[in-house]
Amino acid sequence: MRLTSRKQYEEFRVRATRRLEGMRCRVLVCTGSGCLAGGAREVAEAVEEGLRERGLLDGRQGVEGKRTGCHGLCEAGPLVSIEPEGILYTRVTPDDVPEILDRTVLGGEVVERLAYEDPRSKNRVVHYRDIPFYKYQTRIATRNVGRVDPHDLEDAIAHGAYAGAVKALFEMTPEQVIDEVARSGLRGRGGAGFHTGRKWAACRRAPGDVKYVICNGDEGDPGAFKDRAIMEGDPHSVLEGMIIGAYAVGAREGFIYVRDEYPPGVLTSLHAALEAAREAGILGRGIFGTGMEFDIRITRGGGAYVCGESSALMRSIEGKVGEPRAKYIHGTERGLYDRPTVLNNVETWAHVGAILTRGGEWFAGMGTPKSKGTKAFSLSGKVRNAGLIELPMGTPLRHILHDIGGGIRGDRPFKAVQTGGPSGGVIPEALLDLPVDYEQLTEHGSMMGSGGMIVMDDRTCMVDVARYFVRFLNEESCGKCVPCREGLLQMLHLLDGLCEGRGRPGDLDRIERLARGMKWGSLCDLGRSAPNPVLSTLRHFREEYEAHLRDGACPAGVCRALTQYEIVPERCDGCHECVEVCPTAAIAGKPKQRHVIDQEKCIACGECFNVCPVDAIRYGPKARPATASAGATT
Repeated sequence: MRLTSRKQYEEFRVRATRRLEGMRCRVLVCTGSGCLAGGAREVAEAVEEGLRERGLLDGRQGVEGKRTGCHGLCEAGPLVSIEPEGILYTRVTPDDVPEILDRTVLGGEVVERLAYEDPRSKNRVVHYRDIPFYKYQTRIATRNVGRVDPHDLEDAIAHGAYAGAVKALFEMTPEQVIDEVARSGLRGRGGAGFHTGRKWAACRRAPGDVKYVICNGDEGDPGAFKDRAIMEGDPHSVLEGMIIGAYAVGAREGFIYVRDEYPPGVLTSLHAALEAAREAGILGRGIFGTGMEFDIRITRGGGAYVCGESSALMRSIEGKVGEPRAKYIHGTERGLYDRPTVLNNVETWAHVGAILTRGGEWFAGMGTPKSKGTKAFSLSGKVRNAGLIELPMGTPLRHILHDIGGGIRGDRPFKAVQTGGPSGGVIPEALLDLPVDYEQLTEHGSMMGSGGMIVMDDRTCMVDVARYFVRFLNEESCGKCVPCREGLLQMLHLLDGLCEGRGRPGDLDRIERLARGMKWGSLCDLGRSAPNPVLSTLRHFREEYEAHLRDGACPAGVCRALTQYEIVPERCDGCHECVEVCPTAAIAGKPKQRHVIDQEKCIACGECFNVCPVDAIRYGPKARPATASAGATT
């Protein structure tokens, strides 16, 4: 059906909403990437087959099964929710499906053993709204992710899709749309946090009849998981935001730039949404019967991290090498094909429709004075409840990690959280009460970036963390400018030396001088922000660097060249668990007898330490030849 007027859209929305509200029970199976890895496809097939066998398929008796995007709580997947009751089942297998259908869908009972288990109290929590992971969230960009079938336009419209676009096209001028976005305080959710309304206004003012809007879906760091989840689970929110942006700046063509190695579900959802929108008259000529003409194409990138940078991304769309341009050339004046261009990331576009629907002041009422609204994060690392979350700006880190994240896995001591992706920095335990917004993170040596949040415990070496991110950035640097290309290479060489026992006096000063040079002289933000992991770990954990350099020791027991593991005889009970996990068969001993480690075979991987139930494994500095000394080169 083509929606060629506002009236037709409203009538279609009313019918879709009534159908949704008329459903007695909806079985929603998460088919996001995390749950798919755990077998969610087989669970979804079992649900469909079970509904067919019971005569409930295709909405009969007010029951339907849907495959949705990510529900967020990836740690507990595969997930199945039962609506409208709001029941959530975790770690579901195909064998569990008949019981869910018979007892819950048909019988109205709860399958307690499949309910979420609180990691602290060990109590079962049945409903979404009562699980701390969900209870403390405020979802706007991810409002429909996990709630709608991304391949069903009717389902999306029943949940509010395109209401903001209709309001903009029929009730507002382009200038009013820009003013509303500016009033909301929305800032870019993928990088430095530039004000969205200001960017749109600059593009609209720029001379020229040909203008473009672009969705950056290419950010390659862990935080971009939330962008993939939105594109895969609620693609219509992205399309709606781009339609509104195109109307505001006067663009007739848009692009979604997607990494080629993304899961197939991302591209499948986007293509299905684009086709459905075109067939319904939401994209193309005469959108909703107005005089607006706008369409969107998908461009697949080659996976270069630098193409997350705006000007490099635009060059890639043009078919050129993805290299950044000097920043005195503004994309809103000379962007794609040297035409005025607005580029925002997935999460930013997904916010726009809700802002237009509910108003800029509503959005600005959340967050902090300078960082408005909500922010989605990918919570990962040594935290119990890893997954996708969305919270008001200014939420304290402590609340995120302990109340929503469920605390540190294994009850180990918290050490730091790394935010902002590979170019971000670390926040130590002393700053756990820090409110998370653009200004606070930047002030303490980190950044918002695209929303990656990696939790680290006491078994994390901060020198090794810095080395990991510098190695990644060194491989991903385009090499166009000397400060980034050579600075990263030399910084990696120095960090390798520290982790391998080859550090020399003065190395820390050399690292800091390199970092200052890169920040001052690099062409784009990849080079300028690349020192963040190093500088922030030096700032907050300098004693670890000094231990590597001065003592030839890794306090966390991670750097293998510096670490030796031993078994404490009086503590070992011969449980044999360390023997089972040792990759080099370096541990000898019969069950229920004391074990020993063969230092010739041991590679200091630490697996024995991680599994020992009686704390019988200890680590310390590796014994070095008598001729060697701390800080000497080898």
